[in-house]
Amino acid sequence: MYDLLIKNARLADGTQQDIAITHGIISAVGNIDDEATQRIDLKGRHFVSAGWIDGHTHCYPNSPIYHDQPDAIGVTGGVTTVVDAGSAGTDDIDDFATLAAQCQTNVRALLNISRIGLLRQNELADRRDIDAERNRAAIAKYADFIVGIKARMSGSVVGENGLTPLEDAKLLQYQCQHIPLMVHVGNAPPTLDEIVEKLGAGDILTHCFNGKPNRILTPEGELRDAVKAAIARGMTLDIGHGSASFSFEVAELAIARGILPDTISSDIYCKNRLNGPVYGLAHLMSMFLTLGLSHQAIIERVTTNVAKALKLNNKGTLAVGQDADLTLYDLESAEVTFTDTEGCSKQGQQRFTPLAAIVGGKLIVTEKGQDANVFNA
Repeated sequence: MYDLLIKNARLADGTQQDIAITHGIISAVGNIDDEATQRIDLKGRHFVSAGWIDGHTHCYPNSPIYHDQPDAIGVTGGVTTVVDAGSAGTDDIDDFATLAAQCQTNVRALLNISRIGLLRQNELADRRDIDAERNRAAIAKYADFIVGIKARMSGSVVGENGLTPLEDAKLLQYQCQHIPLMVHVGNAPPTLDEIVEKLGAGDILTHCFNGKPNRILTPEGELRDAVKAAIARGMTLDIGHGSASFSFEVAELAIARGILPDTISSDIYCKNRLNGPVYGLAHLMSMFLTLGLSHQAIIERVTTNVAKALKLNNKGTLAVGQDADLTLYDLESAEVTFTDTEGCSKQGQQRFTPLAAIVGGKLIVTEKGQDANVFNA
């Protein structure tokens, strides 16, 4: 007998499937009529995907600058896994791991290569704060929690150190079995060309559609040669919208040229969740409908693609043997306003509406899902 059976779920590709869950694992997918302790019939009216993963958040509650509660940005909005992108370094990773284990949402972390994490905005300005031995020890100790490392490579962060922190990060990456590395790009120096010349397979360039001078496009609107070469080496592009790092102008030019983000993430924390422009991962997914990406392409960028980029090997697909992390949602017709971080707005006509998150087989219904009353069957 299955623990949970979801009947007649619509998938993003338009097909329908039944999904069975046992002991927190997907145990069957297809046409299923066996007995189950709990049975939900979506009657082909509601969508199911692998659990949404937000690969760039700031949800270490005790971080002094950028912080939030994991469940407030996670299961509350249909997101089953949140990845904190460098809020904590080795000074705080023990505390963060303890807090994360108490959440309903799966919480993972990218370890800031600075031991102080985001204690201040220039955490990489003093190279003495980059302790390779402590970083290696933390990554070994928390192998299931730390899924990558983070280096914020903008002038205001690195100070006079230039590319040295990135070189330190790349060495750490090599020493730790090529753990994923996420690199923040902001204002120069160093320049984006200098940064991406050191990146390739296993590396994630976040804030990829930022509107700053250090952007992926040339003044003529073409993809920079150095970025093109890094992508050819395997570097992936992540949105990391946040409060200062997304431009409609850059996004539209890039998408028109076939330059698509590999992953859609929010760079969310309490202020831009409550006051915008981020609000939540579902809001940004809806924005990409307005920017021309298909329903299926958007779902891939918050499931399969991010799981691959961050080596979350048991997540991201609706397949037998995978973790039973699923998102149940609607795609509604609605007037929605989206705002970039340059002050420009666009109107959308559709939005993703999360109804429930299933984490390790446990059903957590959102406020909208409770109103929809589809989980009592």
